[in-house]
Amino acid sequence: MREYYTITELTREFDISTRTLRFYEDEGLIHPVRRGRTRLFRPSDRHLVRQIMRGKRLGFSINEIREIIQMYREPPGEVGQLKLMIKRIEEKRGDLRQKRRDLEETLAELDHAEESCVERLVELGVTT
Repeated sequence: MREYYTITELTREFDISTRTLRFYEDEGLIHPVRRGRTRLFRPSDRHLVRQIMRGKRLGFSINEIREIIQMYREPPGEVGQLKLMIKRIEEKRGDLRQKRRDLEETLAELDHAEESCVERLVELGVTT
């Protein structure tokens, strides 16, 4: 295992910008070592970036990701973190199911509106 990774290595590995990594640092999610103006990332920082990216893919906000990371660092530790993660996943799943219902309803309304327009065009003697 390597001792450090450069910012360039992490940006390439995770397909993110240096600005994104600096943002995560500013938000207190990662803590690279400073050598002059150079940032060196430990394997633990690399792991955190991987977890942050996973959280973002799952739709978690930076604040939610921070909360989950903090839970691991402080009591109740990993067990608390895993329980919180399950709770957040259930919440996200519920949000997505509601969005799906809303989308289905909107699509049905659009279908109905389109049918009404086509019917009126037929009544006016216009072909589509």
